[in-house]
Amino acid sequence: MLTAFTALGIFGGCTTARWYLNRSSRRKRELLGGRIQTTAVWNAGAAFSLPVPAEALPLASSALLALLWRRRRQSPVGIGLILGGGMSNLWERLRCGRVYDYIQFPKAPGPLHRYVFNLADISIFLGGLTLAAKSACPRMPGHSGASRAVDRGGI
Repeated sequence: MLTAFTALGIFGGCTTARWYLNRSSRRKRELLGGRIQTTAVWNAGAAFSLPVPAEALPLASSALLALLWRRRRQSPVGIGLILGGGMSNLWERLRCGRVYDYIQFPKAPGPLHRYVFNLADISIFLGGLTLAAKSACPRMPGHSGASRAVDRGGI
């Protein structure tokens, strides 16, 4: 349930942000001393301009989201963040044929300052970080029941 609620919350937040920011009256804004900038870009390609055919993206995204759903017990919140962001981008791509990106980090190091993201992309990134942290620290709360039983002297 936690995975589904997390995914639905992220999906709703992403949809609301896109609706709010994709208005003709919206102006470019700088936040946190210019570290974050809102800008509007419609992205028809894959993340970071990867050479993936646009026609393959919805199918590949759907397959990946289905695989992640099957692993939801590994990290309910991490998987929920990835699923919510992935479903949001997939919905936008199916509805419009492209994804609306609106957050840029102009003072980021290296090539990151060139890219424009959206809330779904950031959610996917945070979900990936959560999964990486779970893998690196298997004794974190919420890890598999078998490892907790071993820690208590069971099994």
